[in-house]
Amino acid sequence: MGGCFSKPKPGPDNLPPRVLKELAEEISAPLRLIFSKSWSSEDVPEDWKKADATMPVIKKSKRNSLVEVKIEVVLPEKERAKEEMSPNGKASPIIYKANGTSRHFQLEEHPVAINPYRNLKDVVEASVCYVKDLDNGQMREVDLGCGKALLVKENGEFYAMGHKCPHYGAPLVKGVLSKGRLRCPWHGACFNIGTGDIEDYPGLDSLPKFQVKIEKEKVYIRASKQALQTQRRTKVMAKCISLSNYSITSTNVLIIGAGPAGLVCAETLRQEGFSDRIVMCTMDRHLPYDRPKLSKSMDSHADQIALRPKEFFRTHDIEVLTEMQVVAVDVKNKTAVFKDGFKMEYNKVLLATGNMPKTLSCKGKEVENVFNIWTVEDANRVVRLATGKNVIVVGASFLGMEVAAYLMEKAHSVSVVELEEVPFKKFFGEKVGRAIMKMFENNWVKFYMQTEVSELREQEGKLKEVVLKSGKVLRADVCVIGIGAMPATGFLKQSGINVDSKGFIVVNKMMQASVPGVFAAGDAVAFPLALRNNKKVNIPHWQMAHMHGRIAALNMLAHGTEISTVPYLWTAMFGKSIRYAGHGEGFDDVIIQGDLDELKFVAFYTKNDEVLAVASMNYDPLVSKVADVMAAGRAIRKRDVETGDMSWLTGKGS
Repeated sequence: MGGCFSKPKPGPDNLPPRVLKELAEEISAPLRLIFSKSWSSEDVPEDWKKADATMPVIKKSKRNSLVEVKIEVVLPEKERAKEEMSPNGKASPIIYKANGTSRHFQLEEHPVAINPYRNLKDVVEASVCYVKDLDNGQMREVDLGCGKALLVKENGEFYAMGHKCPHYGAPLVKGVLSKGRLRCPWHGACFNIGTGDIEDYPGLDSLPKFQVKIEKEKVYIRASKQALQTQRRTKVMAKCISLSNYSITSTNVLIIGAGPAGLVCAETLRQEGFSDRIVMCTMDRHLPYDRPKLSKSMDSHADQIALRPKEFFRTHDIEVLTEMQVVAVDVKNKTAVFKDGFKMEYNKVLLATGNMPKTLSCKGKEVENVFNIWTVEDANRVVRLATGKNVIVVGASFLGMEVAAYLMEKAHSVSVVELEEVPFKKFFGEKVGRAIMKMFENNWVKFYMQTEVSELREQEGKLKEVVLKSGKVLRADVCVIGIGAMPATGFLKQSGINVDSKGFIVVNKMMQASVPGVFAAGDAVAFPLALRNNKKVNIPHWQMAHMHGRIAALNMLAHGTEISTVPYLWTAMFGKSIRYAGHGEGFDDVIIQGDLDELKFVAFYTKNDEVLAVASMNYDPLVSKVADVMAAGRAIRKRDVETGDMSWLTGKGS
């Protein structure tokens, strides 16, 4: 191999080119390190010398008998936290390039493994099928003996990755494959089949990506056993290298709110190589958690539904200030003022404060055992007090109906009080609303419709009765309020930041507010929805908040990225899930296919001749397929869905 290497030393910079070629071909994960080395020309593989070489060669130049080759080496899961070692064995900083900007950050001192797929007990390789077994556009779940992977064939190429969605574990083989992207059948998260990276939400992690090779018409997958078990991959992130430049009262990025919008913003900044200070603040006493579970799984504890463990925030230098409420923002001096008088200066700020639940205004509203479900403690306490008791839920909202469904198995009785004639009438339409109402009644939930609460009566300070405007008096030990929410933006009244008549922060396609350096995301914003000709809308969906946070982060870094995602939501009640995609506000007709009585249906929400949104129950992955069609910019016409022939939406998962 020439005379360039007298003896091997740790680190890719000291490896023969043929070994590096093999390494670069075999490894797959997102951390990209660029190494440079000069070799005698005879040591360089022939296919690297070709002008159209497809190997990961970045640069080639000939100087006498030496060839300089720059190779992009991609480290796997286990090696992400390890660092290149210089020849003297001491750690040297890695240069992390994000959109042409070099950012330096220091990692722990560990040598890089020469080849993570050689002689490692963590690696498994197996033949999973023949090339002819899969057609283009087909997917198959395959077993490697110690775990499963998803094998995908598209445009004649095979790809292998995790088979479960990292969000809630949905089987991705039942998802929707389209143009290099795989969409989850349950909640609409999207993954790039070439990299495994998450491209639309919900969820925070990407899919592990595995090596595929073809030998004698057989398809082989080589994978990490650990990745097969975890079925998730967290993207590589930078760390803060400039903390010493800041006092405790200043930060580069301040994120107000620690929901999905705030967390995804912080993570995206780190993923893009941002190595300055990030501070998140929240009124909650806990780190970010899965808030939708407060009404779907009410006895969950904070650590059980945490979006990230404490160690994650320490590792990636994302500071979180809990139980800290911002009461004012001074945009002129770029300062946030907290309730206790503390002030923090910022360079850029994200407003992601979300919504606050509406409360009753009737007599007796201060009675004990009347709850809004807003924190983990609220949900836990309601479950504790409701067990074996009489529960009244005020409001047939998503939260109210989910709470009623969850408590039915624990309480003595559950009743729902609602002003409308049918639950979800404005959102799902009357027919779907009645089908859902019937499902609840079949599970012994009682409804009091077209009325509202006039008084809450107490005995010894605790709730005893709920009096309705109809005159009906209901026995009640616990009352849960689910009558909607309003944006938590009161602290911005004197800020100069544009807020609309309903209290929502107005942003553009890049999630920028009306003041430079101010971004906003999540439930508290009104933003242009591409799907509806950029009409300014408020969409308080979990998935949408994730995407808002990502777009805001990218534009803090001046990427100029515009939001174009398709809204996607879900609800779960009595073991049944309803999926929904699009934005059906203002629909004038509902086209229903399937059987509402059997709770196996799809509903298309139309206005004039256009399909605005779709909802389904027991029809997966239809909603994800429609979301893909909408994301591609294709219009769906009313006549397309009236016939009942939905072959144009059929997926090919097997």
